[in-house]
Amino acid sequence: MRQTEKRKISGRLKKELDNPPEPVRPQYPMYKNQLDDFFYYLNKLYQANLGKITMGMSPAVIGTAYCAWFLQLIQSPGHLLGLTLFPVIHSDEFLTHLLCDRQPAQGKDVRFHKENWQLMPWRFYAEVFLQVEEWWQYATRKVPGLSKRSERTVSFCIRQMMDALSPSNFVLTNPDLFYNTLHTGGLNLIQGTEIAMEHTLRRLAGLPPPGAEKFKPGKNVAITPGRVVFSNHLIELIQYEPRTETVFKEPILILPAWIMKYYILDLSPGNSLVKWLVEQGHTVFIVSWRNPDEKDSHLGMDDYYRLGAMAAIDAVSGILPNTKIHLMGYCLGGTLAMITAAAMARDKDHRLKSLSLLAAQGDFTKAGELMLFITESEIAFLKNMMWEKGYLDPKHMAGSFQMLRTYDLIWSKMIDDYMTGTKRGMIDLLAWNADATRMPYKMHTEYLEKLFLQNDFAEGHFRVEDEIVAPRNVHLPIFAVSTENDHIAPWESVYKIHLMMHTDIVFVLASGGHNAGIVSEPNHPGRYYSILESKKKMPYLGPKKWISKAKKREGSWWFAWHDWLMSHSSQKHVSPPPLDPSLPAAPGTYVLQK
Repeated sequence: MRQTEKRKISGRLKKELDNPPEPVRPQYPMYKNQLDDFFYYLNKLYQANLGKITMGMSPAVIGTAYCAWFLQLIQSPGHLLGLTLFPVIHSDEFLTHLLCDRQPAQGKDVRFHKENWQLMPWRFYAEVFLQVEEWWQYATRKVPGLSKRSERTVSFCIRQMMDALSPSNFVLTNPDLFYNTLHTGGLNLIQGTEIAMEHTLRRLAGLPPPGAEKFKPGKNVAITPGRVVFSNHLIELIQYEPRTETVFKEPILILPAWIMKYYILDLSPGNSLVKWLVEQGHTVFIVSWRNPDEKDSHLGMDDYYRLGAMAAIDAVSGILPNTKIHLMGYCLGGTLAMITAAAMARDKDHRLKSLSLLAAQGDFTKAGELMLFITESEIAFLKNMMWEKGYLDPKHMAGSFQMLRTYDLIWSKMIDDYMTGTKRGMIDLLAWNADATRMPYKMHTEYLEKLFLQNDFAEGHFRVEDEIVAPRNVHLPIFAVSTENDHIAPWESVYKIHLMMHTDIVFVLASGGHNAGIVSEPNHPGRYYSILESKKKMPYLGPKKWISKAKKREGSWWFAWHDWLMSHSSQKHVSPPPLDPSLPAAPGTYVLQK
């Protein structure tokens, strides 16, 4: 046999060994395959409708965690004995707080911090409740052999139950509600019921909460003057009119999250980050994302990269040729900004001057309690929910976020509105929060699976247009902002940017939450932030060490970011770029889509 033929046979055998053929299966009538399709269709249809009841949470995830917890608990006699003796062991502490302590335990809890809670019998109610709550914490945490994921899931669900059963939620066990009801003769409860009915009917009709109609983009919010200078199927790019005679040479391009409307950064004139930047002499561009519908279910992360981030960068480069760009991303837009910077570094595209990240995660290993919703079971559940419409309904996302902070976002609202019978005023930030957007099926699936669950980007496995992008290739100076009370992007998670990108990083930890901490306009009372720069040649500092070394400053972090942008911009100012007055006016049309 000739040598070439031997090589062909050897190569064919190796190929067959590496890729064995599918086993021969018995042939069934055609209708069997159709039945399989029908069975899978039933699965999808059932889960899609079940998700509407469970607010997008998979019951299987919770059930599996509870089974694991219960089985581990019953084979841990020491833990069970500790639970049995818990009231005896903690009786001295309970009596001290109840009878002697001038600052009882409930005084440190936001639910029981008001003065009337120091009176009997309400002080007793609160202390008993806190003891029961502590018992459940002991019962669900540090159970030997229980996985961290199951522990977090069970603890989270128990916390939801305890928040619901808190004495602060009931008239007879809440002193303020009790006295208010006596004083008004129950009128507060009647008025609260009317408010609850109004809110319920508005939700069923798909209407925004009362007062939100006073904050319309282009009329009351998102009114910074500008023009739509570019648009495609996914984005409208807005360029804002200059407010100074000269401007910094390098423009700022902002990628907001597409989970909400862009005008979180351009709210009312008094708290608009965009307006403030323009007034400081910056040329500002911002992306306004399309609100996708069932026809956009095929849009994936590659589309958001190519039609979103890169299309905007190309458009800015066309308006300001031979000029580098300060790229900024907020939340999910910040994740895309990191991916874009890594892809441009891979392609040797040097059009970026710096990278600014606001409440943005690239490494999701410490993404907080939001990880409870991101498991293989949960993603399969969400995929079936999105399959029905081609997108994820914003109501399900809102429900998940509310559950992360049940007291702040659910129970305190119930007490203030539905029991005291008073209507809380609407503000621009709350109106914006109600103006949610949809998430396309393909993009949201890829985001949850590849970024959240598998952490592909941080670990160097994420592909953009079928080629791997690595965060370590990014050598741009970085300004990263996180907030103390962020329940969506915990600051320890955002801080992992130090491990992902070996470059100069200025990290800021600001007061406030995921949204209010970013919308931190000058002269806002009570604002402060901590700041520290890490050079790429410096050793890594852990979060606790960083806190001890960072400098705390009063006021808005916006000033620190402006100073940093100035230090990374050309010293010579230039004339503002031209803006064609015939172009469509900001805020464009995509932000108005419902």
